[in-house]
Amino acid sequence: MRKFMFDLENQIPRNKIKYNEPLRNHTFIRLGGEADILVQPTTNEEIQTVIDIARRNNVPLTILGKGSNTIIKDKGIRGITLSLSHFNQIEVKGCEIKAQSGADIIAVSRAALDHTLTGLEFACGIPGSVGGALYMNAGAYGGQVSDVLQSAHVLTRGGELLNLSGEEMELGYRKSIFRSDRYIILDAVFRLEEGDQASISAKMNELTLARESKQPLEYPSCGSVFKRPEGHFAGKLIQDCQLQGTRIGGAEVSTKHAGFIVNVDNATAQDYLDLIEHIQQKVREKFDVELETEVITLGE
Repeated sequence: MRKFMFDLENQIPRNKIKYNEPLRNHTFIRLGGEADILVQPTTNEEIQTVIDIARRNNVPLTILGKGSNTIIKDKGIRGITLSLSHFNQIEVKGCEIKAQSGADIIAVSRAALDHTLTGLEFACGIPGSVGGALYMNAGAYGGQVSDVLQSAHVLTRGGELLNLSGEEMELGYRKSIFRSDRYIILDAVFRLEEGDQASISAKMNELTLARESKQPLEYPSCGSVFKRPEGHFAGKLIQDCQLQGTRIGGAEVSTKHAGFIVNVDNATAQDYLDLIEHIQQKVREKFDVELETEVITLGE
């Protein structure tokens, strides 16, 4: 372990390494235990170095983006947590936007607006990173990442650099090849079209207003908890089970939108997981429908 720590601190700037870091500071939901080691790289080379050090020393490696659709368990994450939140550059060339995986997908949509490019309006209110958006094939209001994604640079767990096309990413409803955990996303290229700035801005304002009026943004949350079951809407099923306002510990089914669980009073991850299980049980009993989680759970 001493050699491992020496290797890490010798090759990664010390100000980018944190020990026993509370992960509640790195998630939208504001909960979770500590990371043994949190590394926040800003270059491809630093990411490759961390992967190599972890592999050579047989240290577990967990990738974390913005932590928007993530529950980190109360005992935290062992080994290295590689946070890409500072790996966030955005570049626009013609009708293409190249964004590093830690960039906010909202910031990418705003860059599109600034350059009069249409196609990413749907993402103007989606919290989280570009990497997370690819991982989940994020979507809202009739649009999704697969509609505009052209390619992505990724690293394998063995450190090999690859360029994947949109087709190779196997994007579907809230799924992608990245859920296999074989790749680490470095950046993505979005192919957009020239548009009218006033129309793009008006659409984004409309979607932002819709989001603010319907979602419980006044509380920390992990976003939409459940995938949409075939033929149903998760929020409607939960609402019809009269579960809104149901609370376990500090976690509560939102009274504003039943598809959200909000952190109303210093909730623990276990509060969330217990409430998720309770919701699944009640919906199963009443409607014979299995709710599958959209949120990602990490740690122990």
